[in-house]
Amino acid sequence: MEELQSIEQWHDLWEGSSSKTVFLFKHSTSCPISAEAFQVFQEFIETQQKPEFQFALVKVIEQRPVSNAIAEELQIKHESPQLFIIQNKHVIWHDSHWRITKEQLEEQLAAL
Repeated sequence: MEELQSIEQWHDLWEGSSSKTVFLFKHSTSCPISAEAFQVFQEFIETQQKPEFQFALVKVIEQRPVSNAIAEELQIKHESPQLFIIQNKHVIWHDSHWRITKEQLEEQLAAL
């Protein structure tokens, strides 16, 4: 999993969604809800190591400019935790908080 630490990395990830499905997790390291959702995401990643997928993380407190750029450029209100699935430079799904579950991820994966 790539940890985004610059806006340039975010832009590269966005461009890369033309060839790979991107799963982007926005994580608040101070939030217990985010910690639980991050654990769900990590467990999901362990079962989905496929070359057509790319997984990324942005820590919203530590990398506020990157987090803000994502919200502004996608025109999707910032929340954390928050998970995006991006294909061909389009967000095809996003959700947050308690709705980031193993079942929800499996459902979205089946829809790809």
